[in-house]
Amino acid sequence: MRRALLSLCFYCSAFVPQTIQAQHAPLETEHGIYAVHLILHTIGTEEYRVTDTGKQQQLSITTNTADRGMKRTTTATLDLLPGFIPTRFELHTLTPATDTAPGVDTSSLTEITGNKVSVREGDLNRTLLKPPVAFTGFANMPAAAQMMMMRYWLHHQHPAQLPLLRASAQALPVVIRPVGHDVFTVKGQIVRLTRYTISNLIFGREVLWMNDSERVAALMTFAGGLPQEEVLDEYSSAFDALIQSGIRQEMLDLADLTRATRPTASINFAIVGARLIDATGAPAVENSTVLIRNNRIAAVGSAASVHIPPGTRIVHADGQSILPGLWEMHSHYSGIEFGPALLAAGITTARDCGGEFEFLITLRHALEAQHQLGPRLLLAGLIDGGGPLNFGAFTADTPGEGVVAVDLYADQHFDQIKVYSQLKPFVLRSIAEEAHKRGLTVTGHVPSAMDAFEGIADGMDQINHLQYITNAMKPLGSTAPFTPADLQSDRAKKLIALLVEKHIVVDPTLGWGEMANHPASIPTSSLEPGVNAAPYPLALRFNNIGKPNMDETKFHATMNANLQAVAALFKAGVPIVAGSDTNLVGYGLDRELELYVQAGMTPLQAIQSATIVPARAMHHDADSGTIEVGKRADLVLVSGDPLTNISALRNVVSVVTDGRLYDSKRLAATVGFHR
Repeated sequence: MRRALLSLCFYCSAFVPQTIQAQHAPLETEHGIYAVHLILHTIGTEEYRVTDTGKQQQLSITTNTADRGMKRTTTATLDLLPGFIPTRFELHTLTPATDTAPGVDTSSLTEITGNKVSVREGDLNRTLLKPPVAFTGFANMPAAAQMMMMRYWLHHQHPAQLPLLRASAQALPVVIRPVGHDVFTVKGQIVRLTRYTISNLIFGREVLWMNDSERVAALMTFAGGLPQEEVLDEYSSAFDALIQSGIRQEMLDLADLTRATRPTASINFAIVGARLIDATGAPAVENSTVLIRNNRIAAVGSAASVHIPPGTRIVHADGQSILPGLWEMHSHYSGIEFGPALLAAGITTARDCGGEFEFLITLRHALEAQHQLGPRLLLAGLIDGGGPLNFGAFTADTPGEGVVAVDLYADQHFDQIKVYSQLKPFVLRSIAEEAHKRGLTVTGHVPSAMDAFEGIADGMDQINHLQYITNAMKPLGSTAPFTPADLQSDRAKKLIALLVEKHIVVDPTLGWGEMANHPASIPTSSLEPGVNAAPYPLALRFNNIGKPNMDETKFHATMNANLQAVAALFKAGVPIVAGSDTNLVGYGLDRELELYVQAGMTPLQAIQSATIVPARAMHHDADSGTIEVGKRADLVLVSGDPLTNISALRNVVSVVTDGRLYDSKRLAATVGFHR
């Protein structure tokens, strides 16, 4: 009852005569605390307060999170006139200094004076005239700020599109849709929440719930990076039910995307005239024909050698190159929008390396059984040790807990186990033994209590991230984080020989290392031109990701050392597979392959690292990874010749996924990219 009265007071305060209000100090009218979750693991809290000064309300927010030891504090103030009309919104995020990185303080500010609006968002500044109906907002808006946006929308006749006052005219208006109601029992009381989706605030749709008092009860942000949830404390007991409702909503949204994006050819057709790069290692074939029957490759070769049955639909591809569909071997598939974005980049198989359990298995079923829009999805189930530095929802601190976690994933037909940094060595051994017994391989981070030699000895089959290889090449006891490994040392040679002997597959994620560590003085677009085609929320994130205090000389030296390490691994025969981690979705794989060519691979060898090599590593080479008769019709058509310029892979014209051909530009446009 007290909360309801406070809420009522908040809404009525604007109508109290100012002469009465002026007699009182600012009055707190609303207060709440949200639990913040990352991949279903609690990482902190968001606390908000609303005070009333008589002439306006002020929303104050403090969010404190700690993700794998990285602490962040975000503070925000939002000033509102009656009717929830914003006049000023300021947001600060502080990441404290650590032993290896300086502190970073970022801020954004919107100020509205009359009809004039000034916005600063990262490095972007803009002045504009305020539209009659508009709200202010930034990337990663706290739940309480979104609550005020929702109240504004509700009290301004639910506009079909709500302009946000952002620092770029490219920012699309927010689209808020009421999509249903959910009923829960909370502390013995039946509670009804209204469910909404919000588009264009971040990349991908959010799912948000409001109660009948117009308080945000919870929200799920799927595609803003890694999946995140916020739940108001009083609804914490409904957390699991909210997650299930959010996943169902995501699948409904995916079905809408699928219906709106139809293939231009399917099941039976022929692609003629393209340069054939089949990824087997054979020379390219000019003027080829690939015949597809019942979603499989029925014939392939030169146009003169392949008979096309009468009545077959012909797709002309003169001037293009046709390759096997690409494999993205390090994705964190964080929302349904990833599907069209990956397909638009020619990616027809993606390995998820740690996401939300129920979302992933539900999505995989939708992609496989219902032919919804997205690539084939392979799953690596995340397991970490417990404690303040852990990652994800599944932890194991004993061998028995490790076995239980493996069996949970195996029972849901995951392809691999992904181990993480806080696992104890004896727990890793039990996880690997059980995984191998259940027919799963083990990939992931080398736990921090061990090195790559020990991780391999304890059962790891694959290793994510080059750093776990190069760190193990350094002398024992070396703690300098930016000291390159001596590739000619006995320890480095011994490790490379072990990787070759045990057929350990390495997923270097060079592109993500480049993106996450490049100096702010180097424009992101000079490394990743795909950022210019990204929707504004993604472009903003990546254009501001550079480190302000990173020395350019040190950065280039580190990148050169990493390229040399990949070259040494590849030359020795270590299987290298391409993955982009949380780099720019779709385009990140292109950058990874460009870096492999810089490291000394031929363009064909780089292409194979994203086709046949991962297909072998994941035991799918019998039906994928090359263009050969009998294999799945997973193909990509690009303009130009990637054998002479690997960057031609960025010029995707069409993609074929399981026998369905889509136009790349149309796919990209469905999720805000403009290829």
